[in-house]
Amino acid sequence: MKLIIIRHGDPDYSIDSLTEKGWREADLLSKRIAALKVKDFYVSPLGRAKDTASVTLNKMQREAKILPWLREFEAPIIDEHTGEKRIPWDWLPEEWTKVEEYYDRNLWHKQEVMQEGHIYEEACRVYTGLDDLLKEHGYERDGRIYHAVKANTDTVVLFCHFGVECVMLAHLLGISPMILWHSFCAAPTSVTTLITEERREGKASFRMSAFGDISHLYADGEEPAFAARFCETYDNMNERHD
Repeated sequence: MKLIIIRHGDPDYSIDSLTEKGWREADLLSKRIAALKVKDFYVSPLGRAKDTASVTLNKMQREAKILPWLREFEAPIIDEHTGEKRIPWDWLPEEWTKVEEYYDRNLWHKQEVMQEGHIYEEACRVYTGLDDLLKEHGYERDGRIYHAVKANTDTVVLFCHFGVECVMLAHLLGISPMILWHSFCAAPTSVTTLITEERREGKASFRMSAFGDISHLYADGEEPAFAARFCETYDNMNERHD
């Protein structure tokens, strides 16, 4: 089974849709996905993901099932410096890297700031939603691997968001989402692909063959959007610092 996770196009958060660039990105993405034999499409209920998916779906004359748990990861934490709410994947490196537990798949959510933000409860909602979906497609969670009840080579596509994508990957790969949130970059319309491996009959695991692939943009000369990144050097005032 192939699981393809796609981040929405360049967003206009003020209207929960796409920028003009985001629509161009979605069109280029659609050419790539339309060439695949896709069994099922799933999409976040948020506008920017639905709009991104719509271009591909219209081109293929297909529909996608809306899954509430595919919405952007919604578990804000309180910034200890400002007292304001912030998303958990936007910490300064010099802050979160001091805490060894954040690197541990079993301990990352047990820090006080995480517990106050109910991070783990929200993560479990995503874990459960993903496992239920995989079960529908023949793979049932069994400890840290999957029981291949009905092994297959189907392709399933999910249109969603960066934060929730990292939570899903953490669950499938057995790592802390903090590492993915802060050390990986999935640009708008990027494509992440995981494929099952069944080396012993009935026992399957997922291997990631590509993360954040934007080759469909480069192939058409479209520069990737800067969303999800920060300044390459501090003295570059034209790029995002915070």
